[in-house]
Amino acid sequence: MTPFLIEKTATPTDPVKRTELLASPSFGRVFTDHMAIIRYTVEKGWHDAKITARRPLSIDPASTVLHYGQEIFEGMKAYCEKDGHVATFRPEANAARFAASARRMGMAELPEDLFVQAVDELVRVDQDWVPSGDGQSLYLRPFMISNEVFLGVKPATEYLFIVIACPVGAYFGSGCVSVWVSETYTRAAIGGTGEAKCGGNYAGSLVAQAEAKEKGCDQVLFLDARERRFVEEMGGMNVMFVRKDGKIVTPPLGGTILRGITRNSLIQLAADQGIEVVEEPIEIDELFAGANAGKYTEAFACGTAAVLSPIGKFVRPSGEAVFGDGVTPGPVSQMLKKTLTDVQGGRSNDVHGWIHRVS
Repeated sequence: MTPFLIEKTATPTDPVKRTELLASPSFGRVFTDHMAIIRYTVEKGWHDAKITARRPLSIDPASTVLHYGQEIFEGMKAYCEKDGHVATFRPEANAARFAASARRMGMAELPEDLFVQAVDELVRVDQDWVPSGDGQSLYLRPFMISNEVFLGVKPATEYLFIVIACPVGAYFGSGCVSVWVSETYTRAAIGGTGEAKCGGNYAGSLVAQAEAKEKGCDQVLFLDARERRFVEEMGGMNVMFVRKDGKIVTPPLGGTILRGITRNSLIQLAADQGIEVVEEPIEIDELFAGANAGKYTEAFACGTAAVLSPIGKFVRPSGEAVFGDGVTPGPVSQMLKKTLTDVQGGRSNDVHGWIHRVS
């Protein structure tokens, strides 16, 4: 275990104010009192680990992250279990993906056990910020930026690893979301950074997300960059479909799609229920035709922030693909969401060892 210096804030949030904020937290707007921070240099490696007051960063204008975008992040949650303990969900999977993202971006790799420890230390200090309401959790954002003061194009030699946290409620509402199929923009290409969880992937998706909003949709779906023919990933989530034959189908991982931890968990939970999950290419034209012919009965997006969001319809210039009645979440989607959230909230048996108790 790496020793962490604990420097608690001199101005903690008033408990009454904190209770008010936790009553109905909006996503990503309210933050806890502290943050974890660890520094890296080539000479010292990872060092100066601490929990300190959350505050603005002071970085040089020539810091490499501002010019070349060496940045990665993770998204994970801490939950108030039914027995009152606080736990995170599969943090070792986040740690492994974070290390993989660092390798792809030419960044220093944070040891996986140190990643988990940093998250644990912050959650313990700020555990009073973990909400206990239905659908609520403490969203955790570990991230790393390059911080060398240098304007040459090369991997940096200095990095900052930081974890911040914010109490959150549901990302979307309770109904189905609508999704715009982008035929103009793509998210990732073979050999690119699609599998890494780096900020640039999301920055490149924002113009398409804005286009989706203009078309009256909640989210955007990207097609493959080579042929603009196959379903890949949504703006910030993986996507799955339920077929009339009872099977679930989802695009295969191949370097352009993020290896979603929620995606992986749902595949396992579906298998536990005897539902076969098929990972295979899905042609967008076939999907539209199949949805409107009843071959595809449900669609849903999945990711840490939204957990599982049923999709009512896909929209593109040539028409719509509607799943079910387009409004009501389907039975498979509802069952899988409940199964997953029951595990995360400690309301069912954790047969896969996914729950990591923090306090």
